[in-house]
Amino acid sequence: MMGSLGCDVRITAPTKGKLMLTRLTLSFCLTMSLVGTVSADTSLSRRETIEMGRSLAQTHCAACHAIGKRGESPNSNAPRFRTLGQRYPLENLAEAFSEGIVVGHGPMPEFQFEPEQIDGLVAYLKSVQSPTKRTKKRREK
Repeated sequence: MMGSLGCDVRITAPTKGKLMLTRLTLSFCLTMSLVGTVSADTSLSRRETIEMGRSLAQTHCAACHAIGKRGESPNSNAPRFRTLGQRYPLENLAEAFSEGIVVGHGPMPEFQFEPEQIDGLVAYLKSVQSPTKRTKKRREK
């Protein structure tokens, strides 16, 4: 049969193998799109992760620590959260949060966080860090 552009067009019924392959391909694509949607819906956005961390800090840490970008710690021996990055690599705190922290500012309550909560707390700590003050070194003459 000749098509409208003069091309030879043959319409053939799909073979059983081609039909099965087509169905498998469509099923796979549909499944992957649904998995991607579910994954996107269950993972927290960066903003939500930081907010979860802020909430945890407010509940568990604010009695002793200054948890925000301003203010002093209620316990003068407890470091302000905004300066922790100057003392410790914040990524290393995730392990400490999961295993328990030994501190030098008096009794710290024991707590146990889920991995997602630890991620939130570390993300929050990163979000409140003060820029490091750079001092100019005087050149000796």
